[in-house]
Amino acid sequence: MIEVFKTNVQKVEQSQMIVEKLLKHFPNSAINFDLEDCDKILRIHSLSISNRKIIAILKANGFYCEVLA
Repeated sequence: MIEVFKTNVQKVEQSQMIVEKLLKHFPNSAINFDLEDCDKILRIHSLSISNRKIIAILKANGFYCEVLA
């Protein structure tokens, strides 16, 4: 399962911190950001994904996040 999110993460350092936090909740997942995209895309490839949890983790760290449809 692959899920794509729109975020407001701007810096590589921020994206690395978010990836580390997400991997604690979703181990064995492939998680990456495309900060060159205007929507600052977050992609997560995992067997099970909780959109609500992912959005909550980013929000708890001061970032905006929504599912990109």
